[in-house]
Amino acid sequence: MARKEKRFIVHSESIGMASVKIIMDKLTGVHYLYFFDGCSGGLTALLDKDGKPFIQKLEDGAGDER
Repeated sequence: MARKEKRFIVHSESIGMASVKIIMDKLTGVHYLYFFDGCSGGLTALLDKDGKPFIQKLEDGAGDER
């Protein structure tokens, strides 16, 4: 059975009980900000200087999978 490639690259940091993650979708290149603190959290696309979703183009196999 072939190993399925991971679609997302996640960079995370904890600040006390809160957690902040930057999630990049390797298929679309769109970056998301996820924030969680206690019983609440939220997810939003990161925006560039023009207010459009921040998109990063990666070469095949590039990126740090964590």
